[in-house]
Amino acid sequence: VSLISGNLDTSSATVSLLVAFVGLLVLHLLYSSFISQDQKEPPGPKALPLLGNLLQVDLMRLDNSLFNLSKKYGSVFTVYFALKKVVVLAGYRTVKQALVNHAEEFGDREVTPIFYDFNKGHGILFSNGDSWKEMRRFALTTLRDFGMGKRISEGRIIEECRYLIEEFEQYEGKAFNNTKAISYATSNIISAIMFGKRFEYKDPLFQAMVERDHESIRLTGSAPILIYNMFPWLGPFLKNWKHLMKNVERNIEDTKHIIADLKKTLNPEMCRCFVDAFLTRKQNLEESENKESHYHDDNLVHSVINLFAAGTDTTGNTLQWCLLFIAKYPHIQERVQEELSRVVGSRQVRVEDRKNLSYTDAVLHEVQRMANVAPMAIPHKTSRDVTYQGYFIKEGTTVFPLLTSVLYDESEWESPHTFNPSHFLDKEGKFIRRDAFMPFSAGRRVCLGESLARMELFLFFTSLLQCFRFTPPPGVTEDELELTPVVGFLLTPSPHELCAVSRH
Repeated sequence: VSLISGNLDTSSATVSLLVAFVGLLVLHLLYSSFISQDQKEPPGPKALPLLGNLLQVDLMRLDNSLFNLSKKYGSVFTVYFALKKVVVLAGYRTVKQALVNHAEEFGDREVTPIFYDFNKGHGILFSNGDSWKEMRRFALTTLRDFGMGKRISEGRIIEECRYLIEEFEQYEGKAFNNTKAISYATSNIISAIMFGKRFEYKDPLFQAMVERDHESIRLTGSAPILIYNMFPWLGPFLKNWKHLMKNVERNIEDTKHIIADLKKTLNPEMCRCFVDAFLTRKQNLEESENKESHYHDDNLVHSVINLFAAGTDTTGNTLQWCLLFIAKYPHIQERVQEELSRVVGSRQVRVEDRKNLSYTDAVLHEVQRMANVAPMAIPHKTSRDVTYQGYFIKEGTTVFPLLTSVLYDESEWESPHTFNPSHFLDKEGKFIRRDAFMPFSAGRRVCLGESLARMELFLFFTSLLQCFRFTPPPGVTEDELELTPVVGFLLTPSPHELCAVSRH
């Protein structure tokens, strides 16, 4: 009897559980239906099982694919990369409103598998929460202390201009690839702030660090790594992933080696650089027995690696684009040089000259707009549920602020697909700022080194144009100079050579 009774109890319990489960399922479906009516999600192309929208986008030029989709689905839409849901923000007003007016909700970083492999949640670029806030605050303060945007940086950049000019002069007007020399020059500016010194261009350690960064940024935007981010278990089978992991290990080793050398001569009373400032802060917190400090070795190493890479590649790439564009459009180069001769003459250009060099400034801005070096910024993530432009976006959703769609926004630019410095000039030929000029992104994750990058671009570009006329190699016409970028995480010029012909 007890056995029968036990079986009855069990079966009635099972029935009860089943009824409860079915009830919950019905409630969930009703709730979901209610939510979807009340809080509609952003539209988007129909996704296939497992693949999502992968067959509808070109992974070799993802930003263009998404820009095209925005013309059909609007300025806030959804795409699926395999099972990964992504909300894309397109157009100046939509991107700016999200990143600036809703900075908190759209301000977290999406740490993809490859970004986690790079930093393990440490450093500045690929981190969130209190650690990110503290590291960003410290980095901003320290960069300013060491002259970012100030006269001390101006002197350092002018000194580096002379080394770069000497490097170009060695070719005596013959065609050469300027990629490495420009990368070394821009890298030396951030190196001086990070490590308190510049490197010789022939220094093998320096060359290796710059080359690895350049290669890693290219590989990070490659199709195999985009696929790895969707299916991380594929990593060990992918050549690009294995190569990136080797680069990461070597970068960490080299950075630790430089930090160790600086540590030996550390004097808290006389900070020479970012590393010194960090080590001094760390030491002070240890002495006060602060066990919860974010000032530990992992954050130091990865913050230095982040800033070194960001300070080298984006500015270096943009400067290469500058020389390529003016070689392709010699009439624009002539106007810049005429303005430099008239306003500055043969003396060294200074930052304060910028206000009197409207055309030159307009050309620099137009290169940044057209080159579109960081087409999708670094992916964001929503920090909480948000209703944006009438659409419900759940907490933790990956968000792409599509900078391509901002810099080429047809409602903001008179001729968005044409190289036209007049975008930044008024009727009197004076320089004007444009709100939709957003190459450094915006909001909480805006580029840390924007003021330094702007100063570098202006001083390097004007100093080079005072000394040289840039032309295509013999036998190559201006029309044949290629503006199609090499696609990686950044858009870089295709391999090319130019002649730097002395003007003296």
